[in-house]
Amino acid sequence: MAASGEEAAAPAGHLAARSRRRRQGLVLVLDLAIPVGLYYVLRASGAGYQVAALVSSLVPGISAVADIARGRRPDGVAVFMTVMMLGSAAVSLLSGSPRFIFARDGWLTVVTGVWMLLSARGDHPLTLPFARALLEGRVGPGRPSWDVLWVRAPRFARLWRVCTVIWGVGFLLDAAFRVYIAYALPLDVIPGLNIAQYFVFLIAMQVVTNLYLVPAGLYNPYSRLYEYAASDGGSAAGATGSTPGSHPIPG
Repeated sequence: MAASGEEAAAPAGHLAARSRRRRQGLVLVLDLAIPVGLYYVLRASGAGYQVAALVSSLVPGISAVADIARGRRPDGVAVFMTVMMLGSAAVSLLSGSPRFIFARDGWLTVVTGVWMLLSARGDHPLTLPFARALLEGRVGPGRPSWDVLWVRAPRFARLWRVCTVIWGVGFLLDAAFRVYIAYALPLDVIPGLNIAQYFVFLIAMQVVTNLYLVPAGLYNPYSRLYEYAASDGGSAAGATGSTPGSHPIPG
């Protein structure tokens, strides 16, 4: 008997999700692990602090450049990291101080935090496209389109605004610590500590974020989070595509 459309689509969906996770892992390695390793290789080869820090900052974004060269739309997370790292390299040219170069991550993280907080008040909260890439099609009754939920479920939209504020505050706290260690610790300790801080920050923020998302009902298909506004009626169950006249959420 021929498999139904849903049965045929399920394996394809799992393969796509697995491919996306592998791709994101590669981006993480390119954006974080390789730059730090390259820094220490350059230092061991006799390069100065400024040269080592500047060259290592150019590595992130390789995956985005590769996508563009292949005529594909680059991954949104990779683009974000590339822009931030190129901005970091540009800022480092403004001063000959090695400590200022290392503090640049903190100052750019301040920009990210403020950007997050400002976006929470607009139509494009910054956490939404990141979460959408990981969770759309995996949560909600009937796994509805997030375009539909964004337009018709007010609690769902508010959830991502609050989540964006949480991350914005987290980035500001992270930035303060990065600037502190840039001026308080020995220079050769800073790159390794910075990479460790990335992992600690991401784990801590995942814990804090889920302490909000779980009680809010994101993972509960029966949660009021997925109720449509009174003017629309019903719930999100069975909604799988965009509604006429809706405005897609950022992706």
